[in-house]
Amino acid sequence: MLPALLPSIAAGDMPAVNEFLRRHTALVHGLARRVLRHPQDAEDAVQDIFLEIWRSAHRYDPTQGSETTFVTTIARRRLVDRIRRATARPAAQSLDDPTALPATDTSMVEVRDEAARARAALEQLKPEQREVLELSLGQGQSHQEIAATVGIPLGTVKSHARRGLMRLREMLGIEPGSSGGGA
Repeated sequence: MLPALLPSIAAGDMPAVNEFLRRHTALVHGLARRVLRHPQDAEDAVQDIFLEIWRSAHRYDPTQGSETTFVTTIARRRLVDRIRRATARPAAQSLDDPTALPATDTSMVEVRDEAARARAALEQLKPEQREVLELSLGQGQSHQEIAATVGIPLGTVKSHARRGLMRLREMLGIEPGSSGGGA
């Protein structure tokens, strides 16, 4: 096992920084590429992650885990934060869209009612199914991205998604194979 470099980095040892980058850049870059959709976002995230590692180097405790675990933990946290920030921003919309048709009051009420029913049904799912479906449907993440974000195997993500969707369809009275609609 290679000696930990974080204590040296915390002390300002520049050769340790270079060796640390040589050891861990592929790991951090690979995580970022799996979690983020665009290569440029991944590159930006890698820089943010290493800056956070430099800032946190003094907190590294080898009795708590390996240096790789420390790096991976910081990387995952920063990537999850980045995803949350990106999904928390509302989509930019023009206030004056001449092609938009005005919604009638009854259609807005129907949409609101359907959304409330779907939200209530989602709340009744098992927590792991709800989390997977919220990341998939609400944030547009792929199954692989969810597996990386949540830290569970890809097959488990697919099982939670399938069972959750089947349960939602059952609660909302949607027949399997139909494309929407209520009871």
